[in-house]
Amino acid sequence: MLGSLFDADDAVQETMIRAWRGLSQFDGRASMRTWLYRIATNVCLDEIKNRGRRARPMEEGSASSGSPSAESLTKRPNEYWIEPILDSYVVPADADPAERAMLRQSVRLAFVAALQKLAPKQRAVLLLMEVLECSAAEVAGILDTSVASVNSALQRARVALSHRDEAEPTELSEAQRDMLQGYVSAFESYDLDRLTTLVRQDVTLCMPPFSLWLQGPEAVRTWMLGLGSGCRGSRLAPTAACGWPAFAQYQPAPEGGHKAWALIVLELSGDRISAINSFLDVNRLFPRFGLPLTLPA
Repeated sequence: MLGSLFDADDAVQETMIRAWRGLSQFDGRASMRTWLYRIATNVCLDEIKNRGRRARPMEEGSASSGSPSAESLTKRPNEYWIEPILDSYVVPADADPAERAMLRQSVRLAFVAALQKLAPKQRAVLLLMEVLECSAAEVAGILDTSVASVNSALQRARVALSHRDEAEPTELSEAQRDMLQGYVSAFESYDLDRLTTLVRQDVTLCMPPFSLWLQGPEAVRTWMLGLGSGCRGSRLAPTAACGWPAFAQYQPAPEGGHKAWALIVLELSGDRISAINSFLDVNRLFPRFGLPLTLPA
């Protein structure tokens, strides 16, 4: 709903505080679950009203060339960008395959700008009904509106997201696993010829909190040989975030070993990489995700 794990943490705390303070007013006409979701949804709607939706660098204008100057790189506050979330936070290990697929798809939608572009109440209706599996009557009670209004909002949300490719499987195929192994090998050996054969021709690369984004294999290659050349010699540790394969990237440290540099989230299309998202806010992200900030030599 909020596009940020840190905002979600704050929203959960605010929800529990409001629920505790208002517990004497709970009359049991709705279930406790519905009552809590109503409070949580209102907390989220209040937050969105106060600070607006989050974005991705690809919405910030045209793609840059692969060789921008350091002076041209523009940073925005962390609160401006959609942030990653580890799959393990929202996809239980013991969930059945159908539930895992549904939850991963919901996390992917929360990661892309499409969901954030929905009107806040459409976003709430979509998540409450399609992810949390609330009925239209329950959602009408949560949002203090009519069932007809809920169904209309759900239909509009579905139409707005209909251009998304929902057919991409949430479980990796053997070809995708082989491709990811090739990506790790090419990245760690800094074999850019090999790495660029693994990406789509329209691949994008972004690096929040910078507004800069690149498009195309040649722009990615030029960047990695230029300002991005500090990535040479990096080590990658696999994880999963936003419903996609992800890697904790560690750059060589002057004192030896490796230091945290980025959380890389890869978006896939078939057996090729369609987007490389490198989140550089490692001092917040890595501890929250249980990742070490350094690796020994």
